[in-house]
Amino acid sequence: MTGKTVYKIMDTAAWDEFQASGVFAGAPVDLADGFIHFSDAHQVQGTLDRHFAGRGDLVLVAVAADRLGPALVYEVSRGGDLFPHLYASLPRSAVVGAAALAIGAAGRQDSATAIARLSPAD
Repeated sequence: MTGKTVYKIMDTAAWDEFQASGVFAGAPVDLADGFIHFSDAHQVQGTLDRHFAGRGDLVLVAVAADRLGPALVYEVSRGGDLFPHLYASLPRSAVVGAAALAIGAAGRQDSATAIARLSPAD
């Protein structure tokens, strides 16, 4: 991977459907809000803790931001932080990797391990 990567947290059913169809229009919360929610690497754990606590059926999807064009917009959200929002469907061609999010010993998903698996080797 080169360039900026943004991350989408999906349940495994949505990931499987995305793999089959080649396009992801969004989860129910995305459709209700009018955009697909993404996180930068440093925001993933907070998003997991706030919106997906205790769920073991999740996939972290790495997306090349430069493949999304001007439909990817950073907007103020949780805690005044800027979050990436996609005002379009997500094409499979923008995905650069995916990793299952396992629940660790502390009962939390381990985003750091998943992100490390999705990062290029130095």
